[in-house]
Amino acid sequence: MFVMTVDQQGSRTRGDAVPALLDRLAVWAAPGSPGVRIGFDRTVGDEVQGVLDDADVVVRLTLDLLRLGGWTVGIGAGAVDEPLPAAARAGSGPAFVHARRAVERAKTRTRPAAVAVEGETADRAELCEGVLTLVASVRARRTDAGWAVVDAVEDGATQDAVAERLGITQQAVSQRLRTALWAEERDARPAAARLLEEAV
Repeated sequence: MFVMTVDQQGSRTRGDAVPALLDRLAVWAAPGSPGVRIGFDRTVGDEVQGVLDDADVVVRLTLDLLRLGGWTVGIGAGAVDEPLPAAARAGSGPAFVHARRAVERAKTRTRPAAVAVEGETADRAELCEGVLTLVASVRARRTDAGWAVVDAVEDGATQDAVAERLGITQQAVSQRLRTALWAEERDARPAAARLLEEAV
């Protein structure tokens, strides 16, 4: 099982962004959707937490949150006490402890991605964190033009359709995808998910 603890950065200067984040998470990871065991909810202050059982969903959500910016993500991999409560803030078990340690460690990191992973199998958690940090760093350097192409292709559009929509050539679409390192990111995400599964 995986617990994600997400803490707002700079809440004293930015104001409370938790309600807007919860609105996004209600779309990205609605309660009852595949991989989501307990939907995200405010726990304390400017922090939200959810419980998931699908490592691919955890990786996708983590990268989406880091792209959004302004959030620190801690991921805990391990067991949770059953039966699961209705709200994550009432949950307990090793995965919750790992998530707490991870988010606290992520807050103090000097690396470019505000994410940390803790798990029962520490070396796998550390490797997962490294892959997530690398992918998030690649995404952080992506231009708006690169994102326009990547988002369209990930939504299922063909390169020809993207070219027509953006008024550029198909070759330009291919070039933007290469510059954005989209194929490399796409290939790395499953590695992060596999390592996260092995961290439980």
